[in-house]
Amino acid sequence: MTPQDISNLIVRTSMKDRAAFDLLYRQTSAKLFGVCLRVLKDRGDAEEALQEVFVKIWTKADRFAVSDLSPISWVVAIARNHAIDRIRARREPAAYIDAALDVADPAPGPEAMAVAGGESERIYHCLEELDKDRAAAVRGAYLDGKSYAELAERYRVPLNTMRTWLRRSLLKLRECLER
Repeated sequence: MTPQDISNLIVRTSMKDRAAFDLLYRQTSAKLFGVCLRVLKDRGDAEEALQEVFVKIWTKADRFAVSDLSPISWVVAIARNHAIDRIRARREPAAYIDAALDVADPAPGPEAMAVAGGESERIYHCLEELDKDRAAAVRGAYLDGKSYAELAERYRVPLNTMRTWLRRSLLKLRECLER
């Protein structure tokens, strides 16, 4: 069958000529099945897709423009695109881009960074008001993650004394920060 014959069948199909559609099916179904099978890689899916492709050809035949181009490429494009659409439909739907707006960024924003920068300066200023040993113990406990026992050993004081140092130092820091 020549390309001109296939073009004529598509044109007649656009006029809802069932005999032309039947002949078009018999002449192109093997090729279109091969296209569907190549894309879908499953015989059952390819058979279903082929039937859906011919439904599309029946409904879209009036969109076919007769030209010097091969009419078989028009029907192959319909089959290929339909098979690809079937693959896409199987996939897990991607999250909509708008959903990304609901995802919280764990990093502080610019305003929080500016406030934190100012707060850290105030904290370091208040730490300077403490005795050197007490300020170093506070830094060790709350910035370096040292345990009370490690700090007590380092400064050679009893554990309860270290707890008292840290508690009183925190109270002094709070007073300083409230000024």
